[in-house]
Amino acid sequence: MSNILLNVNGIEVIYNHVILVLKGVSLQVPEGGVVAILGGNGAGKTTTLRAVSNLLAGERGEVTKGSIELRGERIEKLSTSEMVNRGVIQVMEGRHCFAHLSIEDNLMAGAYTRKDGKAAVAATLEKVYNYFPRLKTRRTSQAAYTSGGEQQMCAIGRALMANPKMVLLDEPSMGLAPQIVEEVFEIVKDLNQREGVTFLLAEQNTNMALRYSDHGYILESGRIVMEGAAKDLRENEDVKEFYLGMGGGDRKSFRDVKSYKRRKRWLS
Repeated sequence: MSNILLNVNGIEVIYNHVILVLKGVSLQVPEGGVVAILGGNGAGKTTTLRAVSNLLAGERGEVTKGSIELRGERIEKLSTSEMVNRGVIQVMEGRHCFAHLSIEDNLMAGAYTRKDGKAAVAATLEKVYNYFPRLKTRRTSQAAYTSGGEQQMCAIGRALMANPKMVLLDEPSMGLAPQIVEEVFEIVKDLNQREGVTFLLAEQNTNMALRYSDHGYILESGRIVMEGAAKDLRENEDVKEFYLGMGGGDRKSFRDVKSYKRRKRWLS
């Protein structure tokens, strides 16, 4: 078993002191792995990522139970910049780029915490351009005037400029054409295999996420209802029916299936 890089243990997250969003979520991300958090809108995927990257406070949310450890160190109290220093970067949902900066200035903004000199930063920029050749051709364009796919690539590229050990990727496929989605996931796979970057991604496109990840966790209403190796989840009949759109029927929830009772052990 690989070393565990991230260990999320039974966390509860509450917003505005009253709204319980996560109800005992536990997951592990091995060093060098690609792990997917799957589920529909409002399942708690983004909240889980924000709990890990300590971005909840800005949304009036907090972890009220459980623990989050990075390489065995508790990280719930660390600031975002301390998380970046430990190599954890989040790429937010919705392709956040600085609209009026050029693509290259956006990318360089990702390197502001680096202390290893201009030459090393320039080498990383060249590497990012190798992964995203389209960004190189658009490097002088204002981000506001580039396509959705280019903005998503820019957001991921900017994260890579910080030399991360782990990237948290929130809904990378949202609003993108299928061909571009495939391109983005191919780059994730490349970065994982060639650069050893660990990924934790939240994704509604279950089919795509399970093709490119090693392990998956399915969230529903703030609880993990199933987990397993990505290939096992892809072949699981209930996952096919509810998340891969391959079954008939009009049941709306994983919890309504008869076999759900057997899965109680997955719930915290």
